Amino acid sequence: MKNIAIIPARGGSKRLPNKNILLLGGIPLIAHSILEAKKFPNIIDEIYVSTDDLKIKEIALSYGAKVVDRPIELSGDFEPTVTALKHVLEELSSNVQTVFLLQPTNPFRPLNLISEAYSVFLEKGVESLMTVTRNHQKFGRVINNAFIPFNYKIGERSQDLEPLYFENGLLYIISSNLILQSKIMGTKPFPMIVDHLFASVDIDTQDDFDFAKYVFQKSKIKI
Repeated sequence: MKNIAIIPARGGSKRLPNKNILLLGGIPLIAHSILEAKKFPNIIDEIYVSTDDLKIKEIALSYGAKVVDRPIELSGDFEPTVTALKHVLEELSSNVQTVFLLQPTNPFRPLNLISEAYSVFLEKGVESLMTVTRNHQKFGRVINNAFIPFNYKIGERSQDLEPLYFENGLLYIISSNLILQSKIMGTKPFPMIVDHLFASVDIDTQDDFDFAKYVFQKSKIKI
């Protein structure tokens, strides 16, 4: 039984065309997640990229990842990520115990996040772990042209808000059995709290990409 990383990276991005191969810090976006996974050979045995795109495949192979060609029917705009993960597992002949899901649109991860999260995953004995970040914003709904506060009362200070968390996408660790049931998160996914600037980087638009370039320069990330 082994652990693998899966990086799902299809080629049909609409809001930011070819985003997975755009250069960020001098290397393609997808390469950041491949290189991060390669830092932990004692934890991650193999790295797979699931893609329907020839250029992404070429880049992934050049950075030392293995590639599973994703069928066109699993590459649509509304296809959930779990179908790509399940397809990879079904294509492999070897037994996989645990999957590390690294999304290429979250290229930066805090130092040793993978090893620390895996230790927590084993210690808690859970089926799935996800990284989350505490929200510090005041949310509300607009109903009948009126703003209705959702997570606070008018006049309440931001630091006094009830703790709410968002799924930051930095890392997911998942039992392969769960994925084969077409699930990414179990009924009680363990939330690993990560309060870091990198949690705010999630690339889907040009503005997101520009912000990622700013974070790269500000953080002096070593590739």
